Amino acid sequence: MKYIFNSPCNRNKRATLIGMAALVSGLLASSAAWAGSAVWSSTNIQYLYGTTYELGDKTRSIITLEHVNGWKYGDNFYFVDITNATRTGDQTVTEFYGEISPRFSIGSMLGKDMSAGVFKDLLVTTTLEVGQGFHNYLYGLAVDLNIPSVKVFQINYYLRNEIGAGTDLGSQVTLVWLYPFDLGPVGVTFEGFFDYAWGNKPKEDNIITGPRLLVDVGKFFGAPGELQAGIEYQIWRNKFGIDGVDEDVAQAMVKWIW
Repeated sequence: MKYIFNSPCNRNKRATLIGMAALVSGLLASSAAWAGSAVWSSTNIQYLYGTTYELGDKTRSIITLEHVNGWKYGDNFYFVDITNATRTGDQTVTEFYGEISPRFSIGSMLGKDMSAGVFKDLLVTTTLEVGQGFHNYLYGLAVDLNIPSVKVFQINYYLRNEIGAGTDLGSQVTLVWLYPFDLGPVGVTFEGFFDYAWGNKPKEDNIITGPRLLVDVGKFFGAPGELQAGIEYQIWRNKFGIDGVDEDVAQAMVKWIW
C-alpha cells in the first residue's frame, strides 16, 4: 500500500523533489492549523532504515512525518511515508503513502462521561488510506482503555472499503499503544500498532504490526522527550494480501518530536 511516484532520474528529478516538498509542506501547514484549535498536539519526524524488506529493494530508508492532536470532540492522527529513491538503470522511483485518521468521541458530542472502569471512551473512528491508483475508506467504532502506566491504548474496529479494487467489503481491527517507562536513569518508550485485515476478497487476510522500543536520547542532553532512538520491528504476514509473502524487518529508528 504505497504511493509510487515514478520519474526518470535526470529529466524529472526536480519534479520529484518539488512533489515531495509540497507534500511535506502541506502536512506541516495543516498540523499548525490543527494545533491552533487543539487541546494538545504533537508532531514528529522519523528516519527508519532496514535491510530485509519484501517486494522491491531489500534495503530502504524511510522518512515519516507524523502528527497527532486532541480537540474538544475527539482526536486526529495522520502521517506520510516517503521511501528512498531506488535506481534501476536511468530510472528513479520514490514511494509515498499516507493515512488520515480522525476520531470523534461519542461522550464528548453527547456531553456525557462514558468512562467506566477500564473503559475510557467510545468513539466513531475513520481512516483514509492514500496511494497511487487507490484510496481506501475505513469507518467504525473505537474504545480507548484506561490501563495503569499505559498512556495510550486504543482498540479500533473498521469496515474496510477498498475503492476500485473489485473486492468485497472487509473488516479491520487496529490496536495502538504507548507505554513510557524508566530503566534507572534511562527513559524508554514501548509503542506501536497492530492491524488485522480480513474479508477483502480475493486478497488474503493479512497482519501487520510495528512494535517499537525507543530510548529518550534527548534526556541526556537536557531536552527530555524531544529526541528518541531505537528499533522498530515490522512484521507483515501476507503482505498487501498476497498469500505467502511474509516480511520481518528490524529497522533502526530515530524520532525528533516537537
